[in-house]
Amino acid sequence: GIYGIIGTYTGIPIRGAIANARVIGVFVGGLLGGPFVGTLSGLIAGGHRYLIDIGGFTAFSCALSTFTEGIMAGFLKKEIDKSENKVLFAFVTGMVAEVWQMLIILTFSKPFSAAFELVKIIGIPMILANGLGIAVCISIIHSVMKDLERAEAFQAQLALKIANKTLKYFRRGLNEETALEVVNIINDMTGVKAVAITDKEKILAHVGLGQAHHLAGSPIRTSLTKEVIQTGKYVIANSKAEIDCENPECELKSAIIIPLMEGDKVVGTLKMYKDQENSITKVESALALGLGQLFSTQLELSKIDYQSELLAKSELKALQAQINPHFLFNAINTIVSLIRTQPGNARRLLIHLSNYFRNNLQETSNEVNLHMEIENIKSYLEIEKARFGDKLNVIYDIPENIDCTLPPLLLQPLVENAVKHGIFEKIDGGTVEIRAIDKAKETELIVRDDGVGMSQELLSTLLDEEASTGIGLKNVNNRLKTMYGEKYGLIIESELGYGTTVKMRIPKKERRIAV
Repeated sequence: GIYGIIGTYTGIPIRGAIANARVIGVFVGGLLGGPFVGTLSGLIAGGHRYLIDIGGFTAFSCALSTFTEGIMAGFLKKEIDKSENKVLFAFVTGMVAEVWQMLIILTFSKPFSAAFELVKIIGIPMILANGLGIAVCISIIHSVMKDLERAEAFQAQLALKIANKTLKYFRRGLNEETALEVVNIINDMTGVKAVAITDKEKILAHVGLGQAHHLAGSPIRTSLTKEVIQTGKYVIANSKAEIDCENPECELKSAIIIPLMEGDKVVGTLKMYKDQENSITKVESALALGLGQLFSTQLELSKIDYQSELLAKSELKALQAQINPHFLFNAINTIVSLIRTQPGNARRLLIHLSNYFRNNLQETSNEVNLHMEIENIKSYLEIEKARFGDKLNVIYDIPENIDCTLPPLLLQPLVENAVKHGIFEKIDGGTVEIRAIDKAKETELIVRDDGVGMSQELLSTLLDEEASTGIGLKNVNNRLKTMYGEKYGLIIESELGYGTTVKMRIPKKERRIAV
């Protein structure tokens, strides 16, 4: 509306009328802002045109045409948004709007002869000039918007690149070591003069200008950083005084301070500095805010990872605690019965029993070599074979050169399940086969028995959390999914009277993704 009024005052008086550029501001406003903006702009500029020349022979017609052109432009917003060539669209529709104005002048201005003479003089120049003016304005605004979009796209791309490079560090939590790696990456990839990360009490890392006195490990002293930690809201400091560094020689003069969150709790801050006052741009602010959100998400994920690791460890301890005491009593009784008749065999079984319990009950690393797990399984099976003799047969098909690591006590419960619920429930016993197949992306481990098997009804609910059976299998299934992802759960096939096959897949180390 204001631009329309300016267009009126800059016009040229001709035969009691004004050749003007009033429509440019009104029409551009409608094209960009829609019906409300177009109507209001037309009302303001048109009303002004009428009031400055009440009774003039074109006062009403010019006011009416300005108002209707604003409405027309507003309803054309959707069309220009869809148009591939917005400048050409603006030029053509602008000329059409000016033709409309000439028609209104001819219709409502009296006498008609004076109106006709006026239109002959101003018609073509105003149609072309205002159409061109509208097109130029749209071109300039469109160009500025494109530049902003490019800047935003670059900022988003840069934020994602930084996030991608820092992901592996934040997954290890927020500490001086990870913070130093992160601030170095940000400092190298952005145009800021210094970058710092703090926790809630101290500086974890500072790189760039001021690093000689903004030392890692020193307590937070600036009031702005404390404010961000307290409120959880970002702050921009536009001067050295606002930054309030204790060192009078400090060269840092502008800063943006972003809270780092874990859920709804502030755990630290990200600070980006420049060496000129009032120099934090909107693009840099958006970048810093984006990084703050991405880093907060990464910290939340690291917390989830840690909780998953604790869960996996607690499940392992629960599994270790579940070792059946009956197995121990039966093994001891078997060994005692062999001491007099087969002392050598008794000694061998005692060593197996010792190895079995040592491996199962000791604190162990997150993963063990497959061959170590197999040795432990062999100790268990040797004791069971001593008890049941020919009723239990075992086949091992484990390539010597296979390179596979897996969580401890992952394969053993499958073997125990096959022996107890597959073979020993069969009158004449059977065979347990343990296989490992080396594939390009993973190692497939298979435990197969030719025991009693199970019904399809039982099989379909075996791994359900609510089911009371298959606790050991459910535990293994949950651990697999926690370690490697949902698609790595157990695969169980069984047929009543013919046996059961249980398969698990362990991804190669280089292909594992943290979940």
